[in-house]
Amino acid sequence: MLTKRIIPCLDIKNGRTVKGINFVDLRDAGDPVELAAIYAASGADELVFLDISATEERRKTLANLVLKVAEKINIPFTVGGGISSVEDVDILLQNGADKVSINSSAVKDPDLINRLAAKFGSQCITVAIDAKLIDGEWIVHLVGGKVPTELNLFEWAKEVEKRGAGEILFTSMNNDGTKNGFANEALAKLSTELNIPIIASGGAGNMQHFCDAFIEGKADAALAASVFHFKEIEIKDLKEELRNKGIPVRI
Repeated sequence: MLTKRIIPCLDIKNGRTVKGINFVDLRDAGDPVELAAIYAASGADELVFLDISATEERRKTLANLVLKVAEKINIPFTVGGGISSVEDVDILLQNGADKVSINSSAVKDPDLINRLAAKFGSQCITVAIDAKLIDGEWIVHLVGGKVPTELNLFEWAKEVEKRGAGEILFTSMNNDGTKNGFANEALAKLSTELNIPIIASGGAGNMQHFCDAFIEGKADAALAASVFHFKEIEIKDLKEELRNKGIPVRI
């Protein structure tokens, strides 16, 4: 049985980490390279960096950051945010990223998934989907959940898989930031209807929520930010708890 993955997520703006981070031993809480090294050492299976800056310099800044992170850590990491071309991906992978995550650009140009998968292989391509439950239907949203589309979560996820994505990062906008648990019903449906791995995101508040995402939600991986950044949950403790519940994890 494949081990379940625990993935801290770091938001990056102009090459710096944003969102509060509460590590006492950090010399510089805004340094993503230092944070990445700490997470790698504490047992994270992978890392996700989401660039939320909207500057023209983004590509260069991100490429430099990726290079520094790749030199420091030995676990896979994914980079997302503003990636919209084969050239963007080429630069990031050449600089040491293992995977890239695309979101809005895939919705606007679905064929981008095909082009990226054909050039770099499906294993490098994660498609992030932000969706909101509205009147009983999961609707895909763009721009961090602000802009609704016409797309249904499950139909879009199936199309994404068909076009060659290697995994899906599903964030429930209803659960995100609530710390009330992941959207396990939707996760389970995605996991059942698709053959590629599903990463759960949005709603982690305690260790039981991770257990539920893996058992009820059938997720392959779980991603969180603040519970790790603020040391509300230590990854080593979380993995012990998961293992005690019979969930296979890399210790």
